[in-house]
Amino acid sequence: MKLLVKGGLVVDPASNTETTADILVEDGRIAEVGIDLSAKGATVIDADGAVVAPGFVDLHVHLREPGREDEETIETGSRAAAAGGFTCIVAMPNTDPVCDNASVAEKVASRGRMVGLTDVIPAGSLTKDLEGKHMSPIAEMVRSSARVRMFTDDGKGVADSRLLRRAMEYIRGFDGVCAEHCEDASLSEGGQMNEGEFSDLLGLKGIPAEAEEVALSRDLALARLTGVRFHALHVSTAGSVELIRAAKKAGVRVTAEAAPHHIGLTDSELLSFDPVFKVNPPLRSQADVEAVKAGLADGTIDAIATDHAPHSPEEKEAEFELAPSGMLGLETALAVAITELVKPGVIPLRKLVELMSVAPARIIDSPEQGGPIAAGSAANLVVFDPTAEWTVEPEQMRSMSRNTPWAGRTLTGRIIATIYKGAVTFESGKVLEEVVS
Repeated sequence: MKLLVKGGLVVDPASNTETTADILVEDGRIAEVGIDLSAKGATVIDADGAVVAPGFVDLHVHLREPGREDEETIETGSRAAAAGGFTCIVAMPNTDPVCDNASVAEKVASRGRMVGLTDVIPAGSLTKDLEGKHMSPIAEMVRSSARVRMFTDDGKGVADSRLLRRAMEYIRGFDGVCAEHCEDASLSEGGQMNEGEFSDLLGLKGIPAEAEEVALSRDLALARLTGVRFHALHVSTAGSVELIRAAKKAGVRVTAEAAPHHIGLTDSELLSFDPVFKVNPPLRSQADVEAVKAGLADGTIDAIATDHAPHSPEEKEAEFELAPSGMLGLETALAVAITELVKPGVIPLRKLVELMSVAPARIIDSPEQGGPIAAGSAANLVVFDPTAEWTVEPEQMRSMSRNTPWAGRTLTGRIIATIYKGAVTFESGKVLEEVVS
């Protein structure tokens, strides 16, 4: 199969390239990058006025399979990923059964390959059944056909410092990544939203920023002690950004991610009492949002990751205190990032591509993702219009669930096409079948 992407602005941080060019794809790899390329019998993607970049990589996705296929499956999650420009996603382990062994990890990876729309890389749990009592068989998952690289008990932090230290030491032996949901449960227990003026106004129990920051401080200290590659999931507070900034300066091997909702929404949204805005860590103050944006701009935070968390309508539309935390993110991530970061001038477009593609690919050691866009590289690409405006309509989403906080909002930036291993996995009207002589 031949594919020709014509006339796009190629933005490729991996090769420090930003130029208008054509890209010829053959047999799943980039055959040539140049001007006025032609190829007989090729499918042509008209990228005039659009950006062509390495496919996006999401370090933090909840696919719900196995166990909650009523909320999302690997297939529907992969379709949502493709629609969002992603060619690689990391599946969190809090499924049923938990991904705490090679068998479950291999099942998830195998199902992802069968669907064939994006790389689906399972993350393994740090502890058995996410209970925080006994370390999972990490070596078994690393050596499995799933080749697990990231380990986390996402959804909860590991409270036992000694256990976490041992897990970090073990993971370091494989040069894997220890990723933590930084939350001190003794400070956050029963909390419904960010602790502050709005929680006081609404009479809802708050989750203080310190619940994240206390746990993160401990984790960074253990990462320094063990030398492990440590990744901070969904950073949400100004204090956390400062802690990570200081740790990096001190030589700790730490990376961090921020979710789109933590750069585009604040706790004021909870004035509506709409459970769609309930998430963990919670939406924070405007000052926290600005600090997270600054962290993305100066390199303190390395990646944007969606924390895509689908829920059934029956669960999410329950009474606020009973509704689960989480919101969709895959199909709106690019548009939120352009709207909140690029359009206001917080970061340039090339930096956004680095945050969504190059950096996360490096964190999970994925040589086939993140570019460079050059002859011989894997043809994992995204084509998008950075100026197109569109209104988010939940019923049009590819995800099985509909719990998007962006419903009815107009965002800037839209995916034109996603190319995974040389095949078009998503297109929105500009893909043409034609013979080029």
